[in-house]
Amino acid sequence: MKLSADLKAFAARLGHDFKRPELLVRAVTHSSISSATRPDNQRLEFLGDRVLGLVMAEALLSADKGASEGQLAPRFNALVRKEACAEVAAQIDLGAVLKLGRSEMLSGGRRKQALLGDAMEAVLAAVYQDAGFEAARGVVLRHWGDRIANVKADARDPKTALQEWAQARGQQPPKYVEVARSGPDHAPVFTIAARLQDGNEEQATAGSKRHAEQAAAKALLARLESK
Repeated sequence: MKLSADLKAFAARLGHDFKRPELLVRAVTHSSISSATRPDNQRLEFLGDRVLGLVMAEALLSADKGASEGQLAPRFNALVRKEACAEVAAQIDLGAVLKLGRSEMLSGGRRKQALLGDAMEAVLAAVYQDAGFEAARGVVLRHWGDRIANVKADARDPKTALQEWAQARGQQPPKYVEVARSGPDHAPVFTIAARLQDGNEEQATAGSKRHAEQAAAKALLARLESK
């Protein structure tokens, strides 16, 4: 099997030359278009999640040799969560090469965080099966490198941190208010305001209420702590 031009370009962005191209084809095949002769990426996703986890566990232990398990756990979760995988997938334009059924394409599947995150894990498993753990490790460290370096800050939950900031100053817990909603029903976009009792407020927009709340809390906390 030979890779199509778009998959060759993706493999170059990924940084891995597949000896078994069928693995990459399977990794980008969603269940909405799978068949008896065209397997989907779900089994690869299962494996890729474990490959990513082992790479990240090793990387965190190496990066901070004095960190306790309690410090490492939230950092690990921040690096392997579906949102982080989807962000990496978006950076290398994985969505452009996903093989989707018609319904998924019409509903914006190439931009869906869950699909991108799952496919990214499947791609890591494809690299692992194609060339072994060291090759997969190299791909992960190449594309997660900045996140690993900044994970101490990223691992802190913004909503929890903002609530602690408010309570330490005798304020009520922050409130999260939906300011606006746009986009179609299958892909809504939310604008959420994080508001404190003293009148401080920041807004953020995201594809889910939870992500918008987290982003608004992070923005507000960053402004408060910079004063």
